[in-house]
Amino acid sequence: MASVTGRGDPRSGRGRLDDAAAQGLYDRMRVVAPAAFGAIERDRADDPARPFADTACGRLAGSLDAAGLRALGMWAHHWCMRFYDDDTRVGRRLVREIAGRRGLGWTVDEVRWMLGESERAGPSAGDRLTLPLAAASELPGAADGGAAWRLAG
Repeated sequence: MASVTGRGDPRSGRGRLDDAAAQGLYDRMRVVAPAAFGAIERDRADDPARPFADTACGRLAGSLDAAGLRALGMWAHHWCMRFYDDDTRVGRRLVREIAGRRGLGWTVDEVRWMLGESERAGPSAGDRLTLPLAAASELPGAADGGAAWRLAG
């Protein structure tokens, strides 16, 4: 799969973030990336049936505040969208677990960026909308269910 930039497709305007906002998201993800990659690698070598809280990813997620957990979710989402295959099973589990958490304080820019990543990944990435739709459901005005689609287009 081709690499994605995350800044949006300038031809369509979808998911477009200004450079400062995009750089801020990347800076936050870079902070959690080493620990996230290490946790995913440890969990790949471990028992896949282990309860999430007992995994390296689960312990990492449990150690973070809401902002750190959002950054971890965005990093895992980005990683899974770039390298979506059977080897991302652990990362997709992490994304699903974070998507199930409420009250993380997702921002419009974070959701817009994840939707852009998902769009570029294409339909073969079956879990591509798991986290962005969960995050969008928590945005103000999301009660009608259309917040994510308004952000995307």
